[in-house]
Amino acid sequence: MLHKASREAEQAIKEAIQKTPLDLKVSETSSIISISAGTAEVSGLSKVQMNELLTFKDNTIGMVQTLMQDRVGVVFLTNADHLKAGDKAKRTHRVLDVPVGDALLGRVINPLGQPLDNKGAIPTTQTYPIERESPPIMHRAPVDTPLQTGLKAIDSFTPIGRGQRELILGDRQTGKTAIALDTMINQKESGVICVYCAIGQRAAGTARVIADLEKYGVMENTIVVVASGDDEAGMQFIAPYAATSIGEYFMEKGKDVLIVYDDLTAHARAYRQMSLLLRTPPGREAFPGDIFYIHSRLLERSTHLRPEFGGGSLTSLPIVSTEAGNISAYIPTNIISITDGQIYLSTSLFQKGILPAIDTGRSVSRVGGDAQLPAYRSLVGPLKLFFSQFEELESFAKFGTQMDPETAGRLKRGKAIRAVMQQIQYAPLPAADQIAVFLATNEGLLDDVDERQSALAQKIIIHVLHSKFPKVITSIVDKREKLSNDIKQKLLDAFRKALANEKGLKTE
Repeated sequence: MLHKASREAEQAIKEAIQKTPLDLKVSETSSIISISAGTAEVSGLSKVQMNELLTFKDNTIGMVQTLMQDRVGVVFLTNADHLKAGDKAKRTHRVLDVPVGDALLGRVINPLGQPLDNKGAIPTTQTYPIERESPPIMHRAPVDTPLQTGLKAIDSFTPIGRGQRELILGDRQTGKTAIALDTMINQKESGVICVYCAIGQRAAGTARVIADLEKYGVMENTIVVVASGDDEAGMQFIAPYAATSIGEYFMEKGKDVLIVYDDLTAHARAYRQMSLLLRTPPGREAFPGDIFYIHSRLLERSTHLRPEFGGGSLTSLPIVSTEAGNISAYIPTNIISITDGQIYLSTSLFQKGILPAIDTGRSVSRVGGDAQLPAYRSLVGPLKLFFSQFEELESFAKFGTQMDPETAGRLKRGKAIRAVMQQIQYAPLPAADQIAVFLATNEGLLDDVDERQSALAQKIIIHVLHSKFPKVITSIVDKREKLSNDIKQKLLDAFRKALANEKGLKTE
């Protein structure tokens, strides 16, 4: 009887509970076990996800970075100096994402999408997770459309296509950011949207880049994502992924996007710092074993989509710093193997005043002529062959040996090509202007021009092209046609006459 009564009482209690209206909010909380330099170990949270956001007191934000049996490793995205062991951590059930949309154009934000430009809140509601799968192979189209940088040395010798990944590497202060900046400035009339991601840079340097973008009228089609050297390592780590998600939004809308990562060396160091503090086993140069994976999963997201999947493109220009020109270091070799080519900047060329200081012998584009306008291809082949031979000949000429007329002529042509390839910053050159200059150089019109007068000779050639042959410009750029022999001859005759009539042009 007693047993029966207890069962009836239990049933009555259950029914009473079911009938009682409850408004319960269940949350999973835990506490910090240890904390050190922007990272922490947190106990519990058995159901937490990778990359999930956690909140701490005073609105401090952290991201789950490692999952262990009885604890998780957390990296802080905001300042956590006030936190200590024992403080509570709370799940948000939200994987880290970033705002996307047209409202971001012309804005400067941090990797969390918060504005840094004092222009008010960003009116967008759509978000993308910072970690997204790269497009499948069957969604990708061939890279066949050029992304003109406006730099003669790149557009001719190491062309970049829309959807390509072209590495820029070299020692500090050799002009890596300047090349990326000129490329962005050259997109002003092209319709390409630019995303500049500053990782671990000085705030003053990033401010100069933003000022230059505004000065040359590119900022309205540009988004700047900043994680400065003063920010937490976690913020520097997520910056390129957030910037890529922003770029992917536009790519999937059918637009062409250029993204610059400045630079991935700082990104790798931030990841190394986080990993060592979270006790990940170190490997070569103290980097963790998955250092290759953090960059491969980032750069594989750059592609050219087929029309049925949007038809847009995401072109990436990752920047990597070397030390004493050592491109065989761990991070440079990793990223070289991931990208479709590299532009190597030489310290010795920079010190000689040859700008941009591109070492053509070490620079390569694996897309090659497929990403060039047809009018380029017939002109650039002889230029590149001639220039590579010239560099070898010049080293022998230093010994003062007597040369035959043919060798002397080759040296003269090589010097003319080197002078043509030099270019001042903030002056990218349109494709048609470059082709006119290359045509004149190929035919020897600049062989006898003093190297210091090469810029003046090029201006004369470009003036003739625009004033007398405007239809040729249209056929080269818009119609993507080759130069016929008849047109070439007319151009050369006009160039030759204009150069001969220029009294201020000195010859050797």
